[in-house]
Amino acid sequence: MAGSTIRRTRFAPSPTGLLHLGHAFAALTAAEQADQQGFLLRIEDIDRERCRPEYEAAIYEDLQWLGLSWPLPVLRQSDRMAAYDTALTQLAPLTYPCRCRRGDIRAALSAPQEGILPSGPDGLIYPGTCRDRAMDDIGADDVIRLDAARAFDALGIDQLQFRDEIVMPGQTQVLSRAQFLDSIGDVILSRRGMGTSYHLAVVIDDAAQDISVVTRGQDLFDSTWIHVLLQKLLRLPTPLYHHHHLIRDTAGKRLAKRDDSRAIRYYREAGATPADIRRMVGL
Repeated sequence: MAGSTIRRTRFAPSPTGLLHLGHAFAALTAAEQADQQGFLLRIEDIDRERCRPEYEAAIYEDLQWLGLSWPLPVLRQSDRMAAYDTALTQLAPLTYPCRCRRGDIRAALSAPQEGILPSGPDGLIYPGTCRDRAMDDIGADDVIRLDAARAFDALGIDQLQFRDEIVMPGQTQVLSRAQFLDSIGDVILSRRGMGTSYHLAVVIDDAAQDISVVTRGQDLFDSTWIHVLLQKLLRLPTPLYHHHHLIRDTAGKRLAKRDDSRAIRYYREAGATPADIRRMVGL
């Protein structure tokens, strides 16, 4: 568990669109789960092609309107590349460069039934085409992947575990090495044009901010296994997790940033109050 005695949480949006009701629920949930002064805001802006300053400004405005506050300065991932580079260097003996595009991966995979390709929290399960390449062979357009089997060997463990407050509360979640290799595989640690990946950056930043409880949606539950593995490899603490339910539309589909009609900004302009938003998301 994280070393802090403070129950510290974070809300970590990407400035790629306006915040919607699902974001409001996630932010308010994180704030309510934190001790006083324990709620942090983080801007996850490693996707430089899609992130926009106007969306970042809107994040601050919408959250302040909801009544939330946080310590300054706000951590922005675009300012953290040196920390991610250091982690990649530390993990280098367990990584390899990969030139495969999504089409190459699809072609290399054999679909079992009805054309369904194996996929996990990092997308299609990588078949290991480039696994024998050395890091000194890396090209400008390559991604960097973690060799998951070698990672487990280096740790000398056969399973991963963490605790979640909502999913089976009071019990420890366990995933075996074989299950990880079959359902997740060799994940990407550095994407083209980013210099890192969501998985690597979030692990480094949660540790840097001393986050003791990670609150996020249940859609990221399976990604937690990747994060626990990286935490062990980098000798970082594993926090407690709080995978909450998702806010969905009337058809049962989870909200996305393209759902402008559900944007907090839309409700603000229509005369809603923060209390109205709380009621809409069930808080």
